[in-house]
Amino acid sequence: MAAAERQAIAQAAADAHWYKDVVVYQTHVKAYYDTNGDGSGDFAGLTEKLDYVRDLGVDAIWLLPFYPSPLKDDGYDIADYRAVHPAYGTLDDFRRFLDAAHAHGLRVITELVINHTSDQHEWFQRARRAPKGSPERDFYVWSDDPRKRGSSSPTPRSRTGPGTRSRASTSGTASSRTSRT
Repeated sequence: MAAAERQAIAQAAADAHWYKDVVVYQTHVKAYYDTNGDGSGDFAGLTEKLDYVRDLGVDAIWLLPFYPSPLKDDGYDIADYRAVHPAYGTLDDFRRFLDAAHAHGLRVITELVINHTSDQHEWFQRARRAPKGSPERDFYVWSDDPRKRGSSSPTPRSRTGPGTRSRASTSGTASSRTSRT
């Protein structure tokens, strides 16, 4: 193994613990800085203010969920993990922000909450249409109690993925009485 390769491996190992001694600035995109006058912060606003954030002595920016969402649970009810909520900009706006943050020496942490989905997410839609007992329905825990959220339809509780037995709730729909149907 060449010296440069050993040095790269040692640097990667040191970087693996970067989070132990940093200042993190947590923000919600929608609450930060609005550049287009629609009343909601956006990625262009975050990008524009990176000098300010860096000058605070921050090492990393932690972004709360910014994915497409019906916003019934402050953005944690995610409809698409692969896109940006249109009120905050586009995926290209996010990429420009990310590149600019890195150019400012800032790391970016995104809050990716896999065990929360919106009723608009394709996983939920597939589960809703699937027959009882199918693997798709096993992504969620269903309640037949019509008092849940004022609805007559089953209330889902998300699992962390296929085949898991975690009982993480979606959008505060946790119930002590659920039936897996």
